[in-house]
Amino acid sequence: MSKRRPSIDPSQLGFTFTPPVPASREADLAGLDRVVAASVAAALKDDPRSRHEVAGAVSSLLDDTVSKAMLDAYASEARDAHNISAGRLFAVIAVTKRFDLLDSLCRRIGAAVLVGEELQTARLGHLKAQRQRLDDEIRALRTTVQPIERGQR
Repeated sequence: MSKRRPSIDPSQLGFTFTPPVPASREADLAGLDRVVAASVAAALKDDPRSRHEVAGAVSSLLDDTVSKAMLDAYASEARDAHNISAGRLFAVIAVTKRFDLLDSLCRRIGAAVLVGEELQTARLGHLKAQRQRLDDEIRALRTTVQPIERGQR
C-alpha cells in the first residue's frame, strides 16, 4: 500500500501577491480539519526540536499544558476527535515560526498573512497607491479649475 499524500502541498507555501479568493461556495472548506492537521504535522516535522520540546514551548506560550501526545493527536489527519483549537494552532505556528502554513490556511478563506516588518512593505505600497490616486485627481482637476477671484476688481 502506498503512503497517503498529506493534505497540504509544500510547493504552494511560498508567499505570493496573488489575491486569495474568499471561500463562499458550497464545500469550499470541506476537509479543512485534515488540512489543519497536516499543517500542524508539517510544522512539527520541520522543526529541529523534539515534539516534547515544542510541546513545552507551546505550553509556556499559552500558560497551559500541551503535551507531546496532544501535538501528535493534533497532527494526525485520521483523528477526527482531536482537532486543534485556533489558539493552540496559533501557538504552534508562533513557536515553530511556520507563518507560511498559517498563510496557506488563511488563503482558503480569502485572507493572507503578513509577518512583522512585511506589514511596512504593505503600508508603503498602500501609501504609493494613495499618492498615485491623488496625483491623478490633481491632473484631472488642472484641466477644469479656474482661479478663485472673489471681491477683486
